[in-house]
Amino acid sequence: MNLDAVHLLALAAALGWASGLRLYLTVLLVGIAGHWGWIALPPGLQVLASPLVMACAAALAFVEFLADKIPLVDSAWDALHTLIRVPAGAALVAGLVSGWAGDGGQAWGVVAALVGGGLAATAHAAKASTRAAANTSPEPFSNLGLSLAGDVAVPAMLWLAWAHPFVFFPLLALALVFMAALIWFCFRFLRALVRRVRRTAPA
Repeated sequence: MNLDAVHLLALAAALGWASGLRLYLTVLLVGIAGHWGWIALPPGLQVLASPLVMACAAALAFVEFLADKIPLVDSAWDALHTLIRVPAGAALVAGLVSGWAGDGGQAWGVVAALVGGGLAATAHAAKASTRAAANTSPEPFSNLGLSLAGDVAVPAMLWLAWAHPFVFFPLLALALVFMAALIWFCFRFLRALVRRVRRTAPA
C-alpha cells in the first residue's frame, strides 16, 4: 500500500503516540508491515524491515512486556526510557514524512520530528505518571490492567491509522485529552503523597 496524505498523517501521528507507550513493539510492527509489503516504507524507515532489526525489536518488546507487568520495575523502566522514547518517536515520524515530502523533505522532517516528539512525550508522561501513581497501591491488579491496556492500545491504534484514518483521528484527540488529564491528576496526587510522607517522617 502506497501512502496518500491522509494515511501518511494518520500513521505519523500514530507512530509518535505509540512510541511513547511501547517503542519496541511499534518498531516491530512497522518492520513487519514493511517486510511483508503491507506498507511501502519510505527510505528513512526501510531499515526497520531488516530481519536483524525486527529480531532485536522483538526481543526488546518481550523484555518490555515483562518489565511493564512488575510494580516498581515498570517505573524504573519508564524512567530509563524517558531518554529513549521521545527522540525515537521523533526520529520515526521524521523518517516517515521526509521520504514522502520530496524536495521539501528536510524542512518537513524537522516539523514532523517536533510533532512526533511531542506526541511521544505526552504518551510517555501519561504512562509514567499513571504507573507511578498505581504503584502506591498495594494491590497488583491495577498495574497489570494498565499494562495490558497499553499492550492492546498500540497495535489497535496503529491498525486504525492504516485501515480507518478518519476513525483514528478523533480517537487520538480523545486519547490526548484523556492523557493530559491523567498527567495533571497524577502529578497532583504524587505531589500530595510526597508532602504527606514528609510530614509524617520522623525528624
